[in-house]
Amino acid sequence: MLPLLLIQLLCLPPGVLPDIEHYFGIDDGKSGLLQTVFICSYMFLAPFFGYLGDRYNRKYIMSFGIAFWSLVTLASSYTPKEHFWALLLTRGLVGVGEASYSTIAPTIIADLYVKGKRTNMLSVFYFAIPVGSYSFVLSTFGFTAVAFVTGSLALWAPTFLLRAAIFSGEKAPCVEGHCSSSESLIFGIITCVTGVLGVASGVQASRQLRTRTPRADPLVCAAGLLLSAPFLYLAIVFAEASTIATYVFIFLGETFLSMNWAIVADILLYVVVPTRRSTAEALQIVISHLLGDAGSPYMIGVVRPCTHTHTHTH
Repeated sequence: MLPLLLIQLLCLPPGVLPDIEHYFGIDDGKSGLLQTVFICSYMFLAPFFGYLGDRYNRKYIMSFGIAFWSLVTLASSYTPKEHFWALLLTRGLVGVGEASYSTIAPTIIADLYVKGKRTNMLSVFYFAIPVGSYSFVLSTFGFTAVAFVTGSLALWAPTFLLRAAIFSGEKAPCVEGHCSSSESLIFGIITCVTGVLGVASGVQASRQLRTRTPRADPLVCAAGLLLSAPFLYLAIVFAEASTIATYVFIFLGETFLSMNWAIVADILLYVVVPTRRSTAEALQIVISHLLGDAGSPYMIGVVRPCTHTHTHTH
């Protein structure tokens, strides 16, 4: 259930992003900050909870984090339209709950299960998403690429699909305060299905490949990243020409991206000593999000108007 909280936090803002922009009267750059503020809070708090998780009762820490997460999320629902800064503040405070369970939950699973069963349990966990060794460092930087893409994709894909449909003439421009759109629902369904399918296929591929090579885990992760890139590129290219083709390419691209989640977590757990696993989880969170999805949504929000202007001048 806990990974669903992270999925919800990543996917809820993009699902209502046009409504948020209209309600608060903000542009794409400021709306991109919703994701950036959350990720920055999340990654900066992760080392703190990692330190606590290696020294104190993990269940109590997780319980506190989730309770705080619930209260702050509820408070964000009552933000007045003239106080966008308050929405950013509550969005940042949500990182407390995310950091608490994301750094600790995998280590609890690692304590309860070993070897193949641990991989299976981690895959279930990620269905719903010595420190300093080369394996740890390389897997962390590899996962940074996944975070960079998924962060920007999660926030901007529904808006991109809606604007592409308007540009191609499939939908009329939105001139009212609230405009219904099926793109957010379809993208949400695709994300859920590809998350389950990608994690399951990644774990299964790794398990089958281990009989042939001990490097199965990193090879599967690399294959997932390499295969996702062309499909996500094709999704951008075909956005104006074919909506169905765009959805198909997004489905394939997200599936291959999702192959990394459980495997990267397993790599970290078997290359780090048990007493430092929470710290390692925290360090991986900081690096992957700092160089990944902390900045990518904001970057796209800032760059998007430039590309929009360039397109209309030609």
